[in-house]
Amino acid sequence: MGRIGNWFTAHPGLSAALCGLPAATGFPPLHLWPLALLAIGGFAMLALAAPTWRAALLRGWIFGLAHFTLANNWIATAFTYQSEMPAWLGWFAVPLLALYLAIYPAVAGLTVWWLGRRLGAGAAACLLGGAWTISEWLRSWVFTGFAWDPLGLIFLGPFDRPGLAALLPWTGTYALSGLAALIGFLLVVLLRERRWVPFGAVSGLLVIGMYWPAPPAEQGTLRYTLIQPDIRQQDLDNPAKFEEQFARIASLTAPRAPGQEGERRLVLWPESGVPDYLRDGYPQRYYDQMTAAGDPAYARWRIGRVIGEGGMLLTGAVDLEIVDGRAAGARNAVTAIDAEGQIVGGYDKAHLVPFGEYLALRWLLEPLGATRLVAGTIDFWPGPGPRTLDLGEWGRAGIQICYEIVFSGQVVDRGDRPDYIFNPSNDGWFGAWGPPQHLAQARMRAIEEGLPVLRSTTTGISAVIDARGVVRQHIGMRQADRIDGVIPPAFAPTWFAQLGNCLPLGWAVLLIAGSLVATRLRRG
Repeated sequence: MGRIGNWFTAHPGLSAALCGLPAATGFPPLHLWPLALLAIGGFAMLALAAPTWRAALLRGWIFGLAHFTLANNWIATAFTYQSEMPAWLGWFAVPLLALYLAIYPAVAGLTVWWLGRRLGAGAAACLLGGAWTISEWLRSWVFTGFAWDPLGLIFLGPFDRPGLAALLPWTGTYALSGLAALIGFLLVVLLRERRWVPFGAVSGLLVIGMYWPAPPAEQGTLRYTLIQPDIRQQDLDNPAKFEEQFARIASLTAPRAPGQEGERRLVLWPESGVPDYLRDGYPQRYYDQMTAAGDPAYARWRIGRVIGEGGMLLTGAVDLEIVDGRAAGARNAVTAIDAEGQIVGGYDKAHLVPFGEYLALRWLLEPLGATRLVAGTIDFWPGPGPRTLDLGEWGRAGIQICYEIVFSGQVVDRGDRPDYIFNPSNDGWFGAWGPPQHLAQARMRAIEEGLPVLRSTTTGISAVIDARGVVRQHIGMRQADRIDGVIPPAFAPTWFAQLGNCLPLGWAVLLIAGSLVATRLRRG
């Protein structure tokens, strides 16, 4: 470690970047979590060794720039599915976003430098854990938030076991991220000091925790049919293919098993699952130009026939906001439709994607040629936040559309707890890295909240996740298929379900306060 440490010290900027890149390989699809832990520890050592606060801040910012550029590379793919801006712009958009996101690890690094230079290794590690927890929580809501890929995601195990993410009910995501930073720092300290026995012991415990088998699966009672139609992104908004798309999703939905006709079941279609406006009251030109059926009553009626007697459908849809005879805005919605073709409830997406579903700073950017990545010229409007739909004998559904599921502590109405979370999504935008990362974050929400999550996507990865974060069944990318089964049961409300992000923030305060108190006692 001596030569390596000397080289890192002599080239701090390059070293920070070389730590940021492998720190991102702990996320899906690579899952190189041991490498990510060591990279985080290396970054912490660089921050502590900085000669000035400016140097510490710069090292953290370079680390974050490299880290988020690699982790979010899937964003560039989204630019290939719109025609208003050149596709190559996506490869500039990713590092531009990283320029901003890098502020948060930079602040964590600065905090460790400022308070941790005179601390022992254990106290400095606790300080890093607390600072990292707070920085990720800030990243989740400042400027509407971008909570994608929290560091704690590296602790999520394979599909059939939760890994160290099993701690989420007692930590929350952001404190689990702080724990990852803390452990990574300690591992590097042990390596530097050549303390092989404790290093091996900690490493062994990590491996056991990551691959410890999950308890036997518990069974529920409500049957479901979950659809993945494999409608590719380049075809999704093409009106000439709307009827073909409906026919595909309908053929996948029809009852198959003997006796399934008339059986109570919940049918789940993805975001963008219906190529029709389902609500009445729009000017007729919108139904004629932008739908398959051309009439909302007929569209609902034929959906009712498809799901059949005993069925209840939850589907992604688009609703319009009509002002003075024209569409002034749109809603990214989930609509509940029964076998009679009646709308029995709905939910409007609350956490919209900046530059995807609305053009932030439109007054400035639109004259410069910028536009949204989602088709259309009007912005989507946000809904009021997490809501539970009471569907009677089909259970109480919490809804989180696409990107909303990544926001820890913001996915459930805590005053009206659902039985399960439905997470319809369209991941066809996001290349090879985005869909597995998205699924992983849905698993984190299931463990935190103690609720099963059902993901229906247009192109994959669709999955049924139980309350332990175990993937019971899934459909891989770019496959048209369906999953039939029984919704796993919910657990009793977890600590996190009751306290929300007060829980990880409480852990952060304890870690920071504990590190400072321990240092004072040591000096005294």
